[in-house]
Amino acid sequence: MELSKDAYWQTLLHFKKTFWGFRSLVDDPRFFLDPAGKYDPQAELEATLRSLFDPEEGEKRHPVCRFIARYHWLADRLKIDPARLPVPECRPFSEIVGQIKPATATLIFPTAHMNGPASMFGHTLLTIDTTSQSRLLAYAINYSAFTRDTMGPIFAFKGLFGFYPGYFSMLPYYGKLQEYNDIEQRDIWEYPLNLNGEEIKRLLMHLYEMDSIYSDYYFFDENCSYNLLFLLDAARPSTGLTDRFPLWVIPIDTIRKVQENGLITGAIYRPSRATKIKYLASLLPENSQEFARDIAAGKAAPDRLLEEKIEPGRKILISDLASEHLQYEYSQKELTAAKFQERFRKILRARSLLGGGEEDYRIPPPARPDEGHLSNRLSLGVGVNRGRLFEEVGIRPAYHGLLDNEHGYGEGSQIIFADTALRFYSSDRKLLLQRLDIIDAVSLSPRDLFFQPFSWKIKTGLLQKTGNDGQDHLVYQLNPGGGFSYKINKASLLYFLGETDLDYGGGMEERYAVGIGASAGLLSSLNEVWKVHLYTREIYYALGGRHNEWEAGLQQNFALTANTSLRADVSVSRVYEFNRITAGLFWNLFF
Repeated sequence: MELSKDAYWQTLLHFKKTFWGFRSLVDDPRFFLDPAGKYDPQAELEATLRSLFDPEEGEKRHPVCRFIARYHWLADRLKIDPARLPVPECRPFSEIVGQIKPATATLIFPTAHMNGPASMFGHTLLTIDTTSQSRLLAYAINYSAFTRDTMGPIFAFKGLFGFYPGYFSMLPYYGKLQEYNDIEQRDIWEYPLNLNGEEIKRLLMHLYEMDSIYSDYYFFDENCSYNLLFLLDAARPSTGLTDRFPLWVIPIDTIRKVQENGLITGAIYRPSRATKIKYLASLLPENSQEFARDIAAGKAAPDRLLEEKIEPGRKILISDLASEHLQYEYSQKELTAAKFQERFRKILRARSLLGGGEEDYRIPPPARPDEGHLSNRLSLGVGVNRGRLFEEVGIRPAYHGLLDNEHGYGEGSQIIFADTALRFYSSDRKLLLQRLDIIDAVSLSPRDLFFQPFSWKIKTGLLQKTGNDGQDHLVYQLNPGGGFSYKINKASLLYFLGETDLDYGGGMEERYAVGIGASAGLLSSLNEVWKVHLYTREIYYALGGRHNEWEAGLQQNFALTANTSLRADVSVSRVYEFNRITAGLFWNLFF
């Protein structure tokens, strides 16, 4: 029957084809019964069949239980008589299913965490909803890297190169909601799935046999979202979701692939506490916002609300805003339990005296993340640099830039990997690598009365820069920075960043230059399709090739459709003693 070649057998073993045959993405040797099982589907199949007839060994889990998904599939295909097996069924699994009482399944997408670089792509997990009416009593299925590292650079390096083991876990959904909604300020989108009872059971069986089994975690491909797809492939064999991502996996793209396969039936929006605070604040004038903040901080007595000559509806809003902000501060461990309880009781007392029922604030949901532009971008452009005409082609595998249409994405966020541009100067027949942005991430998180986040950037890669001879040279650049951003109206962000810059390459006296400086800019959405970025930047290089670099520019992006745009850039710069004017027009296709 050649069952080892069956797609479902290969799904259960996480096999993927290589140039030399097969390799399982599971790295834990306990997952394989044959010494060659990681690379040989046939050997692992034969070892599994033999093991099903092994005698029981005390407390050790029998293979019928250890590999319950494999067993049920083989028993069905080969018509194995359970009565002939030492262990005819897996009672521990049946007890777990009896406790969970699975009814439906939901795909969960916590949106990007602006101030967490590892979370800027977002995340996915699954929930198994019980027969209970409350979604909070669902069970969350998560796949994540196991690490005790807290330093960002170490975490990033190890996550990129597979130095962390990744494990599946199951825990109450309300715990994950608190982590994402309250602590990390992340909105959540829930996508109900149309899996039936038998499919959910198959999903749980595969999860059960993956318990305590690790796979090396890779940030770009074998990550949280990709490994979760194996559970959906096990539930519904016809999907083949894990075969649709050859090089890298972005969480929102997995949502889109699940949608394309007809598994998603809708979308439910769960705003974070931070989003709720910002929404309530937007309904009040600034003096009322300050009053609510002072109440939460214990600087103003909640009973003062009863005496103020403010219309009743506004008093209720102020009280509710103070209550939400106080709870948020407590979730961030910014005050002790005793102080929280004391202030919270006073706010609740004042709120009860204001009358009226509990307000259900309907926060308008933003555009769904899966409805935003696609993740890959092809760019074709023409322009002029110091009077020379050029043509340019660029490819960006991931994922979103500051000027891209924000529909479905967070305001002021940028995360770009491997953005590559080749530029051809027809006048002297030169083809140059104009840039290779290995990483270019920006988080412009605006500060307000209730939140004071830092804005930051990190950029590293190769780019053409003017040298001390006035010619372009390819240099390596490392450019981190940090500062502050502010909303000046609903559609505009003003930012100020201090920056450092390290360049290494040609065109400098010592082949390197280290500098410090600052940048400022205004990012504004003039309407739903037109976005403008006005900026200036100056760096003084004091080490290596000493010089100043100043640049100012205007960038505009026009969204033609959901996945096409037109971008116009113009900039002026002065490096060493050389002035430059550059202008370009680019057509972008997202795919």
